[in-house]
Amino acid sequence: MLNFGDNSGDENNKDGRFKASQKRLINCNAVDVNQLMPLKYKWAWEHYLNACNNNWLPTEVPMAKDIELWKSDKLTEGERLVIMRNLGFFSTAESLVGNNIILSIFKHITNPEARQYLLRQAFEEAVHTHTFHYIVESLSLDQSEVFNMYNEVNSIHAKDEFEMKLTTAVCDPNFNTKTTEGAQKFLENLIGYYVIMEGIFFYSGFAMILSMHRQNKMTGVGEQFQYILRDETIHLNFGIDLINTIKEENPDVWSEEFQNYIIKLIDQAVDLEIRYATDCLPKGILGLTAPMFEDYTRYIANRRLERIGLPQQYPGAKNPFPWMSETIDLQKEKNFFETRVTEYQAAAALQW
Repeated sequence: MLNFGDNSGDENNKDGRFKASQKRLINCNAVDVNQLMPLKYKWAWEHYLNACNNNWLPTEVPMAKDIELWKSDKLTEGERLVIMRNLGFFSTAESLVGNNIILSIFKHITNPEARQYLLRQAFEEAVHTHTFHYIVESLSLDQSEVFNMYNEVNSIHAKDEFEMKLTTAVCDPNFNTKTTEGAQKFLENLIGYYVIMEGIFFYSGFAMILSMHRQNKMTGVGEQFQYILRDETIHLNFGIDLINTIKEENPDVWSEEFQNYIIKLIDQAVDLEIRYATDCLPKGILGLTAPMFEDYTRYIANRRLERIGLPQQYPGAKNPFPWMSETIDLQKEKNFFETRVTEYQAAAALQW
């Protein structure tokens, strides 16, 4: 069983008010989750403020040039396939993440400042889903084809099915995090959605679409993907801090056996992502080939493993897209304790 600590004694104020030190991310019965202040996890509040500064809506982005290009014969079949496959994956993936927050994560987090961020993230997932509807509508695409692609394209279906399996146990009405096994299952869910879905599964698509944007193709779609990527950077940072702090507060959870299990889970995800990239780029397009994404996916996975305290699994993996560092500034992908991200600004003030 986990040791949840004793919240009695010097932790209790004489007036009955709680101290920040009484707070815990999971399994906290001593603090009312409705009382935000005093803060304990300042990183959670900082991520919330950064997210608020990133406020944007897809309808702010003009699509006239994209519509003209899409209707022309200036895009190759390979480029059109890349766009369609990524619209098909992201349109459902964002909904999966949002539903997981509401149905799986939120009720088991017992800290109000972390919950405050989760509420903001859930809103952003809705905006992202709105974004793909806006793109599909603007380009006059078949809505059923795009939004049902996760049922019809094997590589997309495999990634979504992989994630949905991680939600099943946590959504059980009888599930709780009070045992070591329950807390591990909850951590598995967090790692599956923050580290794997948003930290690995999303990045091939970002590289593909932003590569086209660099070539001045589908610039409206590319701009919206930039905004989404900026949001996802904070999602990833929050998720990493959440995972690492739960590990610190519940050291029994992070056993060697569980670490090995997570490594195997991430390795499975890497294989799925490579299959997806191959499906998107069967013949390649200008500047992009499927083998490049084998290296890129492993490079990204190494970074994610390190950030949750696990060893790299893919020695020699390199980033074949150095321009991505300029586009998304990977230096912002650091734990709150390593650096404070202050460079974000509202969409209206952004200059790319």
